[in-house]
Amino acid sequence: MQKTIRSFSILVVLLFTITSCKHKEDIDQSDNKIKNEVLVLGTIHGGHLTDSVYTTAYLKKIVTNINPDYILTEIPPNLFKTAMDGFKRDDSISEPRTMRFPEYVDVIFPLSKTMGFEIIPTAGWTRSMATARGEQLRAIRQDTSRIKDWAQYVKGNNLSDSIYKASGKVNDPYFIHTNTYDSIQDIALQPYNKLFNDELGLGGWENINIAHYWNIEKALEKHRYQGKRILITYGAGHKGWFLRELRKREDIQILEMSPFLEAIQ
Repeated sequence: MQKTIRSFSILVVLLFTITSCKHKEDIDQSDNKIKNEVLVLGTIHGGHLTDSVYTTAYLKKIVTNINPDYILTEIPPNLFKTAMDGFKRDDSISEPRTMRFPEYVDVIFPLSKTMGFEIIPTAGWTRSMATARGEQLRAIRQDTSRIKDWAQYVKGNNLSDSIYKASGKVNDPYFIHTNTYDSIQDIALQPYNKLFNDELGLGGWENINIAHYWNIEKALEKHRYQGKRILITYGAGHKGWFLRELRKREDIQILEMSPFLEAIQ
């Protein structure tokens, strides 16, 4: 009987030891899961070439100060190789779609040579989608049965523009990176989305953001818990949509842009 009790005691000790080790292993693995830091940089595309403050030189300072490990860009994956190959060959961008974005041509591609971050293409845009969207919007505008819809769409755009201009902060990088800016954008984008998203198919506002974000999610999943800094660069109108989705993730820490803007003054 004593032998049985002794054997049972040894078994309990062994089980406790194994459980304790497993618990410690779980803690250690948890400790190793360091959240990535994520920032969303709202750009103004061609406006960076004409604005007096939010210039490409200003963008260079922002990106340099953020010092990201990865930059998720508004470049379609199927066009990225052509853009990068041309840049490596000629030290310039010749891919037509990428050439439309001075934030990439004059800032991110050149900085990639010295800063060592990885550029990841995440745009859901396609030429056929853009062509079809343009044709469908023209058809809607010319359809006499859709006069009220088009008027509501135009009203939303005009109201958004007027509030934005009244703020006195047009293209102010500080203001662009606020929730107020996103709310002003929504005044135009929500009617547009409600009225035309389904009809425009892949080119609808909600649909194209879903396509963009699907690629962004893939990149976030691939680099999950690496303790890296990830910068997302898209047209500023997309920023609010992305942030609403990013805030649902528990594996990242979203950083505010303002401290990085203040640091370059």
